[in-house]
Amino acid sequence: MIKFTTTILKFAEQGEKTGWTYIVIPVEFAEQLKPGNKKSFRVKGKLDTHAIKQAALIPMGDGDFILPLNASIRKAIGKRKGAQLEVQLALDESAFLFSKEMMECLEDEPKALENFKKLSGSEQKYFSKWIDSAKTSETKAKRIVQTLEAMLKGYQYGQMIRSLKKDKQ
Repeated sequence: MIKFTTTILKFAEQGEKTGWTYIVIPVEFAEQLKPGNKKSFRVKGKLDTHAIKQAALIPMGDGDFILPLNASIRKAIGKRKGAQLEVQLALDESAFLFSKEMMECLEDEPKALENFKKLSGSEQKYFSKWIDSAKTSETKAKRIVQTLEAMLKGYQYGQMIRSLKKDKQ
């Protein structure tokens, strides 16, 4: 377990990361969590008093990693760019649990399940996390339907999102 205090940062112009709110996990702390590792890995712990699990640390190329702070995390901790944050992290080696409802629906559609299984693990997780992040049961059901339709078309997550945005226009 590592413990430290840091400042919340936000990318200005940084390619696909533009606008992301994040904290830096310095190389010396990353080394304590997973020695010699240069690839993304998952952690669990606390940000102030807010518990996190299965959170991805993303390498930045200089040995440091970043931990993105999405909207739900920022809301839970009640902090924004410039604020100080107490960080406690440990390596999270627990298996990822896919949305139970999504998997049940995929099992009812063999072609959709077949296409889902062809996706990389990270692509599969995008769909599951998107479904589980729904705030209402209606939104969750809608997202499951959209995921099934995307799987029947052989779409990856990004393709589905672009398709949904295009349909709204």
